[in-house]
Amino acid sequence: MKPQYGVEELRDARRQSRGLYWIVGVFSFFANMLMLTGPLYMLQVYDRVLGSRSEETLVALSLLVVFLYGIMGILDYTRGRIMARAGARFQAALDKRVFDAMIRRSAVAQDAAAQTGLGDLQSIQRLISSPVLSAFFDIPWTPVFLFGIALFHPWLGMLAIGGGAVLIFITFINQAFSRKPAQQAQIATNRAGMLSEEIRKEAENIQAMGMRGAAFDRWKVARDVSLNESMSATDVTGTFSSMTKTLRLFLQSAMLGLGAYLVLLGEITPGAMIAGSILLGRALAPIEMVINQWAMVQAAMKGWESLGGLLERVPPEQPRTALPKPKAKLDVQGLTVVPPGDTRAQLKTLSFKLEPGQALGVIGPSGAGKSTLARALTGVWRPAGGVIRLDGASIEQYEPDVLGQHIGYLPQRVQLFEGTIAENIARLSAQPDADKVVAAAKKAAAHDMIVHLPDGYDTRITPGGGRLSGGQMQRVALARALYDDPVIVILDEPNSNLDNEGSQALNAAIRTLKEQGKSVLIMAHRPAAIQECELLLVLDQGARAAFGPRDEVLRETVVNHQKLQKSAAVGGIR
Repeated sequence: MKPQYGVEELRDARRQSRGLYWIVGVFSFFANMLMLTGPLYMLQVYDRVLGSRSEETLVALSLLVVFLYGIMGILDYTRGRIMARAGARFQAALDKRVFDAMIRRSAVAQDAAAQTGLGDLQSIQRLISSPVLSAFFDIPWTPVFLFGIALFHPWLGMLAIGGGAVLIFITFINQAFSRKPAQQAQIATNRAGMLSEEIRKEAENIQAMGMRGAAFDRWKVARDVSLNESMSATDVTGTFSSMTKTLRLFLQSAMLGLGAYLVLLGEITPGAMIAGSILLGRALAPIEMVINQWAMVQAAMKGWESLGGLLERVPPEQPRTALPKPKAKLDVQGLTVVPPGDTRAQLKTLSFKLEPGQALGVIGPSGAGKSTLARALTGVWRPAGGVIRLDGASIEQYEPDVLGQHIGYLPQRVQLFEGTIAENIARLSAQPDADKVVAAAKKAAAHDMIVHLPDGYDTRITPGGGRLSGGQMQRVALARALYDDPVIVILDEPNSNLDNEGSQALNAAIRTLKEQGKSVLIMAHRPAAIQECELLLVLDQGARAAFGPRDEVLRETVVNHQKLQKSAAVGGIR
């Protein structure tokens, strides 16, 4: 049987709390039965106590009411706590699955569902834990209470049923009219939030280039759209909430008025008049709760739909048999890569081999496919054709986290994370291995730079690097790529932010890796970056233009190869 993903996974997570929902249903039964305490108390007070003027009867009834209301309060409190735990269980069951799907989808495509995946999950959890869902357990009791009112007098029953029908009609109208404005408001709010976060991340550049006013104007446009859409959605839902509240109050007053008229006719007692009004309020309360909190219900419904689509597009990864640590042998055979969302291949039938202890430089004009090759080798983008083998096994046979331990990666755009330098080098490990952290920093020639910082390896940095310069961030990122002794290291423009000292340290790190039997791939524009490379791969429009020994390839393909070789010699590789 084919496994079911997407919405079926959400249903499976919900089914885990089926027993809790049954308990809440049972508690709701008794809680709603106890809701009859007030009306029955009123009946007894008006029809028996006032008629008999018996203080003993009043005291006994009052004590019984206190006891019953206490039990009702305990039941209501308990089912609220149970629903909170059901919501927490639902979220806990899907946290890792949604997080993995969000990361995997975001790594290959700009998908709105991926960006809001965890938020969608939280919106569903909030609904499950909220009193709104408990109100859905109470709504089936609304006809029972309306029938109880009809027992007092048919006219009272017709008024209650008619009012209840109008409220239910308003609920459906509310859903129909508020669905689209709510979705548009959510989209606009997300867009404004993403823009503000982008501006915050690039605050330094915005300040330096005098773009603050323009950035504010751009954000203000998005924010105004968000506010207008939010106000439109609030106007719609607020209109229906006000209608519901007004109608409920009117119905309760109408129930008292009609009851008083029937009392004057001698067809019901004063106690039945008061009890009918109380029962009507109780019957309509869950409907009013749902209407007033309909925005939360819609957010959860939208989250359910969006999250189901994300999980369907990104099925869970199947467990893989653990393989021994590979040797630094890379074999790329007929690799073709089509970027996600595109129809044109960025790499076309590319083939090359890399043996332990070798360094390969990958050069070519911008857009030739160098960064695409790096993404494919690290497993971020899946090949559309061909295969990438690490020590004979295709990289798909490795768990993503395990593959990341074997292949160190320094991306073209360095991004650090909130935390200490040690945590960043240790790839966000909660308990970094100090020996491995220091060893990686020394390999990257970053140890001396780090220990001269105020708190050394415990220096806290922000996602943008804080006070670290671009070169320092790149040295820390290189140490992160070398953490945990990877067998292959991929460096995408590794010296773009490095000074001469940093470039020499990088070359020393590459020499050390080769001496240890590791393999290194360097995507480069600058000649200094390929000083330590024995092999050179030239890409042109995604295809292999040349591959072989560095100097030989330079002579055959580059017009100013002598100048490039002289630049390499000045760099101290000979």
